[in-house]
Amino acid sequence: MRELTYYIGVSLDGFIAGPADEVDFYPVTPAFAESLGTEFADVQPTFARAGRGGADAPVTQFDTVLMGRRTYEPALQVGVTDPYAHLRTIVFSGTLADPVDPNIEIVRTDPVERVRQVKAEDGLGIYLAGGALLAGALIDEIDRLIVKKYPVIAGDGIPMARFAFAPKSFDLEEARTFDNGCVVLTYVRTRR
Repeated sequence: MRELTYYIGVSLDGFIAGPADEVDFYPVTPAFAESLGTEFADVQPTFARAGRGGADAPVTQFDTVLMGRRTYEPALQVGVTDPYAHLRTIVFSGTLADPVDPNIEIVRTDPVERVRQVKAEDGLGIYLAGGALLAGALIDEIDRLIVKKYPVIAGDGIPMARFAFAPKSFDLEEARTFDNGCVVLTYVRTRR
């Protein structure tokens, strides 16, 4: 069975973005960007892979990306219909128009059911790009968390996942620190 990995950046107080979707307050240094860009090349948008000279590099960790409408729309607003052209892209939305790009699948039904189908297929891992509502809906399907915890307190914003109070346990697998003060934490779902 394929794993679903939620790879996300958060503030110290648990926000993935500000109240108006701001993410420019996260400190990113060249060394940090280079390290994660190399290690997690598959989760880089296509334009970022191209900028690193890896536009045509084969995927090695993930072959599918999941996102909600709010995560997908910023690309559409600048005319990019497929921000992850190197991955199969599944967008969950009840309001988006039918896609114009053949690599984009819009799912208007239950995300859990569709994700279970995708997890049962052959292939590499599945990357959950966001956002909070989709992560909340899929919380019981998430097998791994890779959390980039930035040394900043946002005060308000969009949480990492939004769902009714029901604590979920994950075990720490790895913790690494970087020159920008960011700690990258890898967790796996607790299986007890």
